[in-house]
Amino acid sequence: MLGPHPFHCVGEKYIAAVAEGADAVPVLVPSLGDANLDEVLASVDGILLTGSPSNVEPHRYAGPPSDPETWHDPHRDATTLPLIPRVVAAGMPLFAICRGFQEMNVAYGGTLWQKVQEVPGFADHRENKEDPLEVQYAPVHEVELVPGGELHRIAGKGRVEVNSLHSQGVQRLGDGLEIEARAPDGLVEGFRVREAPGFALAVQWHPEWQVMKNPFSRALFAAFGAAARAHAKGRCT
Repeated sequence: MLGPHPFHCVGEKYIAAVAEGADAVPVLVPSLGDANLDEVLASVDGILLTGSPSNVEPHRYAGPPSDPETWHDPHRDATTLPLIPRVVAAGMPLFAICRGFQEMNVAYGGTLWQKVQEVPGFADHRENKEDPLEVQYAPVHEVELVPGGELHRIAGKGRVEVNSLHSQGVQRLGDGLEIEARAPDGLVEGFRVREAPGFALAVQWHPEWQVMKNPFSRALFAAFGAAARAHAKGRCT
């Protein structure tokens, strides 16, 4: 809600990351459930699942009820959860960030910790909301990239520094998903769909933030854009 009216919104940082980092034309898809998924897939060449202040409703993964103040977006859940496997099966590039990362895990039967900071053995991965945005989105820890994985190939090295602005995290990885990155405390920070015919990658951090100033973030979006163009070319031949 913005004032008394509901809105379908996308943060400008995601729009800019697609336009500049992926060198693609961003098209905003409203959350209208699964009735228009065929039209969506026919109209675009790749899907970016963005972050959001809202969380996936816990009944979607048989989780315990959320705290009363938790934000949810059932319309987005009803759109993205059936969309994800169809995008992957079609070979269309899919890149998921933060909430999108969590959606992708749930779409493949995985479960989530709702408050990682309260789980013994895990660090507090939340940002300090009182800090300036430049501090909130600054790199705060390394992730270890799985040797031979997609993230390792894109980064060209085994470790990268990332930001951290989340309380939810992967509890059980979904079926058919392959870990691509872990935080120092062992929390899953990246994964891909193992048998996907195309680009199907998810990260827990926020590479869209000032994408052109971070070489790894820029490389991630460039890889997504290249995959989308290759998919579009394949559909035209």
